Order: sequence, then structure tokens, then C-alpha cells
Amino acid sequence: MQLELKQATKQINNGTQDEKTLLDHVDFQVHAGEFVTILGGNGAGKSTLFNTISGNLALTSGKVLIKGHDVTHEPEEKRARFLARVFQDPKLGTAPRMTVAENLLLAQFRGKKRPFKLRRLASQKEHFYAMCQEVGNGLEQHLDTPTGHLSGGQRQALSLLMATLTTPDLLLLDEHTAALDPKTSKSLMALTEKKVREQQLTCLMITHRMEDALQYGNRLIVLEKGKIVRDFNQKEKEALTLLDLLSFFEASY
Repeated sequence: MQLELKQATKQINNGTQDEKTLLDHVDFQVHAGEFVTILGGNGAGKSTLFNTISGNLALTSGKVLIKGHDVTHEPEEKRARFLARVFQDPKLGTAPRMTVAENLLLAQFRGKKRPFKLRRLASQKEHFYAMCQEVGNGLEQHLDTPTGHLSGGQRQALSLLMATLTTPDLLLLDEHTAALDPKTSKSLMALTEKKVREQQLTCLMITHRMEDALQYGNRLIVLEKGKIVRDFNQKEKEALTLLDLLSFFEASY
């Protein structure tokens, strides 16, 4: 079992007597190699789900296990040895003042101890060039460019390369194409599918693009008010249409 949530619950109190439940006793299992797409309206609990898995947000009750390890009380930096995450905002996930090559070098040590030693960046340049070249957006021409000077699409592609540079046990894609134009989004999704397939990654992807939810992944879940209200396996998912997905959203309002 790659990921398991047991009765995962997150409640918050905004200074009133009323508690708000963001995740409601969620039981959720993900097997190795599954590519799960996640749909849900605003406030459904999608970001809370990812934040509790990654350790950015502590559960009120319940457990999070990754590869059988109970990480419920482990901080975000310790969970980095298991997972990688690509965010919606292209500005997140990369160091803007560091070059593309420096960001990739840093990603090689995700979740590992980083002792003081020579970084040997020059010897990695050829490898990084070939890696960036497969993206197809000219990123390989910017190895010595500070990441903050890249376009949004180039920066998201770099974030994905960094997240998959060392194969994570769990890859979290947090609406990673939402801020991109349709053409750039399509290109990044093609790269995403290639990485997931070639590295046989276990992946969870939040998306608002219903076409992507249908096209990618071998499982689909729908969140509503902090609960998983639909869970489709690959065969069931292949039978779904856009109208079916729209009906799930309409039913939640």
C-alpha cells in the first residue's frame, strides 16, 4: 500500500463556537502505480487532503501512512523522503534566484541529508540539458538562467522535472496546469503522463479541467464537503462522460 488515510479528519475553529470540518473521517487507500485524478468544487477538501498528506497541515484525528510508515505526526520536511509535490502557482516549488541547473541539482537531494561538499554542477550540465530538452519548450537553453526569469510554463515544467528527478513514492500534482494557457497546459500534461508512465509513479492529481480528469489516470475520486462521495476504478472511469462529471458538480451545490 503506497498511501493510506485512516479516518482522516481536519476541523478548524475560526474564533466562533462553530467548528468547520474540512476533512470528514476519510478512509482512502492508494496502491503502487495508481494515477488518481481528484475532482471537487470549491471547499470540497481537495487542498486540505494534499496538505494533510504532505504534512503542511496536521490532522485533528486519524492517521496518514505512506508505504506502511505512520507519518501522521511527522513534519513536512521529514515526509519529503517519501513524496514530491507540484503546486498550482508556478512561483512555488523552485528557488527564483537560483538557476535552472542549480534547482535541478538541489532536487537530487530531496529528502536526504545534505552534507557540506563540492556541488560538482558542471559535471551535471550535460545530463540536465538532455533532461530539459525532452520538455520541448526551450528550457534546455536556460540552464544558467535564474528560475524567476522563466515563463510560467517553463517554470512548471522545471517543477515537474524536479519532483520526478529522484522517483518519489508519491507524486502530488496540485492543479499544476491551472495557471497555464491551454496550449502550455496540454504540453505539460503530455510530459506528466510520460513521466508517470516511464517511472511507474504513484500519483494523485487535483484538477479542475474535466477533460484532463477523463483523459488521464486510472482512477477518479470526487470530493464533496470533506468526504469522498465517488470512487471510480479504471473501467468505471472509462465509461464516464463530461456530462457525468458536470452532474457531480451540480449536485454538490
